[in-house]
Amino acid sequence: MPPSKPSPAKPNINVPLFWPALMAAEMAREGLDLAVRNVRFLEEEARLHGGIKPRLATAHTVALKLRTLSLCDYSAEGATGLPTLVVAPYAGHTSMIADYHAGQSLMQTLRAAGVRRLLLTDWHSATPDMKDFDVDQYLAELLGCIDDLGGRVCLVGLCQGGWMSAMLAARYPQKVQALVLAGSPIDTQAGDGPLVRMVHESPMSFYEELVATGGGLMPGRYMLAGWKNMHPEQHYVQEHIDLYEHIDDPAWLHKAEAFDRWYENPLDLPGRWYLQVIDELFKHNKLAHGRFVGLGRKLQLAAVECPLYLLAGESDDITGRDQVFAAEGLMRARTVEKKVVPGGHVGLFMGARTLGQTWPGIGAWLCAQGAGSAA
Repeated sequence: MPPSKPSPAKPNINVPLFWPALMAAEMAREGLDLAVRNVRFLEEEARLHGGIKPRLATAHTVALKLRTLSLCDYSAEGATGLPTLVVAPYAGHTSMIADYHAGQSLMQTLRAAGVRRLLLTDWHSATPDMKDFDVDQYLAELLGCIDDLGGRVCLVGLCQGGWMSAMLAARYPQKVQALVLAGSPIDTQAGDGPLVRMVHESPMSFYEELVATGGGLMPGRYMLAGWKNMHPEQHYVQEHIDLYEHIDDPAWLHKAEAFDRWYENPLDLPGRWYLQVIDELFKHNKLAHGRFVGLGRKLQLAAVECPLYLLAGESDDITGRDQVFAAEGLMRARTVEKKVVPGGHVGLFMGARTLGQTWPGIGAWLCAQGAGSAA
């Protein structure tokens, strides 16, 4: 039997001669792991920044599809009576803000609170042929939704959807049973927030140039950059550090992807609409002063007499509480409820705490005003 070959001698780690070789082998293994981690980081960066598309979280049907919006129906089966229409913001982000994800959704919260006949405006991104649409176009299509629902609704306006809801309530007060305004700038010159200062310090020529470079549209990517520049360290430095640190944490990544599915996919706006809003609403505050013309009439907020609920964020740097609560003095609501909640602007609509502690009460308030009861 031939003698077996001796196995190679293992290096003696006690001999300093072999230390560099062992260190090199270990560094090679660590380097490979680091390369894999870096690839995962770059792939996730691409996904978070526009690589995953927005979607509404809850099952619904499309009751009406118009040029500017789809009317999404979340009603319980067989629900009758006065509908509640949630008017999502049309200010650069999708309506996913009202139906964020399962267990953290304003639409689910209102349904659970007893608002059984429930609908949502899902705004469309503007295309080049829509560049000359103005505020009237959006008011007219929103009015078409209300008439299609029977001609009288409870309105829940979120941010920009709030001033649009207030316009409709002022133009057609008989069509609005109750009005909720959450983070809605009704008096755009009240307070001294960063957005107020920015609008007043920037000349109209600045906004006109943005629209011109967008081919007649206000590109969503421009607005996204503007929002990020309000908190540059968070968006350009810290969020990337956070991602790298949590790249191996599936739960963290799931939350990040849910948020960026909404945040990193902005909508384009019609240039004419955008410039009209900046000039007439934010620079000259025409709605608060009774000088804004909507659907052929000067809108008088004093015509709004239905019950009113006002919701503001304590640290909201987009719409300060003064801008929201100004509605109480400008309208002649029969009853007014006001509430300030902890947190900022986005948290008003999809923050877990506000959804869990505040919106169920708003849903009950809507039911008390007739939402869902027989018309």
